[in-house]
Amino acid sequence: MSTDTGTNWAAFTAAEPELAKTVEQRFTAYTHHVLATLRKDGSPRTTGLEVRFLDGELWFGMMPDSFKALDLRRDPRFALQANPGEGTGMGGGDVRIGGRAVEIAADDTATRARYAEEVEPPEPFHLFRTELTEVVRTYVEDEKYLVVQVWKPGEPVRTLKRT
Repeated sequence: MSTDTGTNWAAFTAAEPELAKTVEQRFTAYTHHVLATLRKDGSPRTTGLEVRFLDGELWFGMMPDSFKALDLRRDPRFALQANPGEGTGMGGGDVRIGGRAVEIAADDTATRARYAEEVEPPEPFHLFRTELTEVVRTYVEDEKYLVVQVWKPGEPVRTLKRT
């Protein structure tokens, strides 16, 4: 397991603008995505989630006391899978993000107000900003190669190509 503390969306975008643009396009193409968290017993839980890219951050907003919010409060590690869309098109490839979710405290009214101004979530809500520890894009090139791009904070993108 990586010991890196993670980085925010703005730092990832600055480090790898082309990959960041592709990943963000995949996440904004559809509203709902799949979030994986860890239950109390350590087993995985997957749930649907809407995400937002605002102010250089990737945000998760959640209903109060939802299981996914309680999971993240207990263990902030997550994996987020972009909705693949209908059929087999997957324009831009398959993308996923791993990291940690940091809850924004209820008394951080300025941050919560900026988010609510853009998103208009139902009140009350949990709000998490993310610290990225890995971004992965997988796609098929020339109908021949499986290409996997992997980015981790402080490292350049690694590209693996297989036939």
